[in-house]
Amino acid sequence: MSAQGLPMKVPAAGLPPRVRIHEVGARDGLQNEKETVPTEVKAEFIRRLAVAGLTTIEATSFVHPKWVPQLADAEALFPLLGDIAEAREVSLPVLVPNERGLERALTLGARSIAVFGSATETFAARNLNRTVDESLAMFEPVVARAKAEKVQVRGYLSMCFGDPWEGSVPVAQVVKVAKALMDLGCDELSLGDTIGVATPGHVTELLAALNAAGVPTPSIGVHFHDTYGQALSNTLAALQHGVTAVDASAGGLGGCPYAKSATGNLATEDLVWMLDGLGIETGVDLTALTAASVWLAEHLGRPSPSRTVRALTPPSSSPSHKE
Repeated sequence: MSAQGLPMKVPAAGLPPRVRIHEVGARDGLQNEKETVPTEVKAEFIRRLAVAGLTTIEATSFVHPKWVPQLADAEALFPLLGDIAEAREVSLPVLVPNERGLERALTLGARSIAVFGSATETFAARNLNRTVDESLAMFEPVVARAKAEKVQVRGYLSMCFGDPWEGSVPVAQVVKVAKALMDLGCDELSLGDTIGVATPGHVTELLAALNAAGVPTPSIGVHFHDTYGQALSNTLAALQHGVTAVDASAGGLGGCPYAKSATGNLATEDLVWMLDGLGIETGVDLTALTAASVWLAEHLGRPSPSRTVRALTPPSSSPSHKE
């Protein structure tokens, strides 16, 4: 698909030798799709991502179906993925909003879960129908039960760099909520640039402030949206700080149903191209990953927004829009 030997590997000083990609395409990438994606298509997409070498693939969300209708098939989907997880040694995290969601996930054998909070009051109210403090109180028994069951827990924090209703979000405010989330017992914190307004200096400042507050870099992941074309720049800034977990969505799919200005996630293919060029190991086969995204794009009836997918895909292979 690509010219032999490209991208040329030219390592840069001060970067980690390996990055773990937290693939969110099957959950965050699909949750905003208006037309229902069949359960079997979702399962096959996850299988193809695993074959491409991704080892952390967020599978679905155990929220109430009326809030995210696209993921209403969580109980049907998750049992289809057991062989994928076992054969490929793939972690399949799922989102849970509360104790009921956790119970549903544990019943199906989930071993990695995530709770999702907000750094701002407006988004907490719109996304969780609670204040920030009320959402943290809701998460407390969820995290405690998960840890008691020896389940890995990730804490998502949205609106870390800007909010469409509140505007700029003070770094100290983000640090306060992030620290509270980690103090519940989360193993990892994912910093969400939900509307894609972050810039590299802002990223570096927030990471340094989190370190100063006692949140270590190895427990931090980053989740950038590419609204203003800054996702890769912001990722590089995070890597320079020592971050080794980066969220990305195959094909660049995604958005947020509760923040209309949130456009697509950082495309996994674009991330892998950059990391390959820097000589950073990911374990991901870019050709297989691109093929998986093209396959899903055909089912969705539109081309992938990923620049790398488009560059590596012959025009005849690009899906046309459904009539």
